[in-house]
Amino acid sequence: MGLLSVGQLALRAVRCNLSPFAKPKSWLSTKASQLGNKNILLMGAPGAGKTTVGRIVAHRLGLPAIDVDDDILEITWQMPVATKLAAVGGDRFLEEEGRALCNFSASGCVVSLTGSNPLHSAAMQHITESGLVVYLDVDSEDIIQRLTRMKVNRIVGQETGVSMRDILLYRKQFYEKWVDVRVLCGMGDTVEEVAEKVLKAVERYQNHAEESYVSTRSDESSNHKSYFSDVVIEGLATDGGLYVPKNGFPHMSVCEWLRLVDFSYPERALVLLEKCIHPLEISASDLRKMIFKAYGSNFSSEAVAPVKHLMNNQYVQELFHGPTASFKDLALQLMPQLFAYCLPQMCNYLILVATSGDTGSAVLSGFNGLAGADRHRTGVLVFFPEEGVSEIQKLQMTSYREGNVRAVSVHSDFDFCQRSIKRMFGESGLTGHLAVEYGTVLSTANSINWARLLPQVVYHSSAYLDLCRDGVIKFGEPIDVCIPTGNFGNAMSAVYAKQMGIPIRKVICASNHNCIITDFITTGEYDLRGRPLISSHSPAIDILKSSNLERFLHHVSHGDGLLVRDLFSRLDREQHFQVPEPLLSRMQQEVQAGWCSEDDCLAAIRSVHTQTGYVMDTHTAVAKVVADRLQDGSCPVVICSTAHYGKFAPAVFKALQIQNIPEDPVEQLRTLASTAKRPEIHGHMVKRLLESGVRGHTVCQAEYSVLVDEVEAMIQDSFLKVM
Repeated sequence: MGLLSVGQLALRAVRCNLSPFAKPKSWLSTKASQLGNKNILLMGAPGAGKTTVGRIVAHRLGLPAIDVDDDILEITWQMPVATKLAAVGGDRFLEEEGRALCNFSASGCVVSLTGSNPLHSAAMQHITESGLVVYLDVDSEDIIQRLTRMKVNRIVGQETGVSMRDILLYRKQFYEKWVDVRVLCGMGDTVEEVAEKVLKAVERYQNHAEESYVSTRSDESSNHKSYFSDVVIEGLATDGGLYVPKNGFPHMSVCEWLRLVDFSYPERALVLLEKCIHPLEISASDLRKMIFKAYGSNFSSEAVAPVKHLMNNQYVQELFHGPTASFKDLALQLMPQLFAYCLPQMCNYLILVATSGDTGSAVLSGFNGLAGADRHRTGVLVFFPEEGVSEIQKLQMTSYREGNVRAVSVHSDFDFCQRSIKRMFGESGLTGHLAVEYGTVLSTANSINWARLLPQVVYHSSAYLDLCRDGVIKFGEPIDVCIPTGNFGNAMSAVYAKQMGIPIRKVICASNHNCIITDFITTGEYDLRGRPLISSHSPAIDILKSSNLERFLHHVSHGDGLLVRDLFSRLDREQHFQVPEPLLSRMQQEVQAGWCSEDDCLAAIRSVHTQTGYVMDTHTAVAKVVADRLQDGSCPVVICSTAHYGKFAPAVFKALQIQNIPEDPVEQLRTLASTAKRPEIHGHMVKRLLESGVRGHTVCQAEYSVLVDEVEAMIQDSFLKVM
């Protein structure tokens, strides 16, 4: 048997409130057969408490404890480590330390590494083969205080003039290179508390089966288990539902959140996503590479998703600094990497996307950034309504004409595009034909795909942490979040951030005159009967059939898959459903909703610009109007600014009452930028438009069979040529 059973027993002891050194004799007697030959390797900075934590963990598990300093180096060298360091100097010390570790052999032990072991690549390659590397990620201020108490004022590799804080920061890259599991230590955590976290981390690592996903429409009797890799590739569950974590989101303690306050956006994303993606699905080191690639120089703001004060108690989170100038980039610069990582080797994959504007260009940009084999066996086909997106959005999407990505417009609305794609996934004859004939599997990158929704949890969490960092609030004080809402994915990710421990009081959903979500949250009735989709100045939320409401209803019904299945089957059949009164009450405890007219939207843009010089896009303006109406002012409200104003230039010109509008889209952006004090022009978007030029694009009729033909043509062009 493996490490799993020992970890479970360890946690059982913790839950029974046993002391750190108490163990039932029956547990000790089984340790040899339960643990096998795996080591637990504790890694971290000097002063992280590895030795003491290692002894506690070893004692709890009934295993030998080995301290590299005391039990390997000093015995090998026959002298104290400090004496050796003084005698040979830092560089030679690292080499001799590494050589000693390369000769180390043990199994079934808890091994406390030195703070400098990870700097020697060969030694770490040798020792990591023997077990699980657990990184004690301790706050640098805690470490410095401990080292001060230990009278340590210099560590290996620290040159004259380099501060302790700087050398600790430098070393972090080496720890994150070798880590299997991170233990995020809260500020002021005791060694006993850290030891308990280590035990839980080891249990989680070996208990992969517990982190499964279920369909929003599945019942409790279902034995089918899907894992992260499965749901990323499949997108939509086979029963038509959406995937959600079976056991919900991990909840983080206040001490853990406080550690993240001073972290950069990529660092916050890494910690949060490590907690949501099992390391056996994506290793910690690979996840780090993906995240730092996703949120790097491709964002025009170093802060990635900065929070700016707007007026009074209102703040805007600018989610438009990515390459396509919309909030979709926060997910879609990462999601293609997750998707490619999870792909099985034997098939090609075609990603089908329906978009009301922003998703399309973000998906095309993200998947166009893949390289090598990932690019050759992954294609993207985007369907968008010809008259339902802005001219700049259309130019962004149709600028992708070569390689593995393509956009096609349809004489229809968004709901037809989305409905057609869902139908394709549900037709086994079609999916079977594509798999057999072309070796191609269909998937999706809309927010129905879990890998699209999950990264959005990060920016809602990051907004709260920014307000803490800037002294606007103290952790634990509530905020509201107001989100322009169409498909409900952005709102749902805020609900999930709250589940992880962010003190969001209310998620406020803001609609335009296509206010079906507002009506639903207010009355509990979802009614599509005879309801036309009406074009607006905020086209990204021109949606009537909101996919992610499934996840919300699954959440507020405490996972009642049969209820969700019944409601959405009725919606497909009758275009209508009504939720029970108790469920409506729970919905309204989590979410508020309001809507805004076209005139009010433009008036808000004009008013905010007059008062502050800040130019909002039309979707942000919708959220501003609804926040003014529904938010009571007793706490800060973060308005999600989901797109750069330049994407909707004609409407913004109208709002600001600017005459003589240039015809050229780039000149429109430059004219607006000269009017706005902030935010500045979006450089990535301008560059893309300049490079693309104005050319024709494929437009097809609103017929399901025509869209299927486009899918088959895309597969033939993209994959058969490569083969």
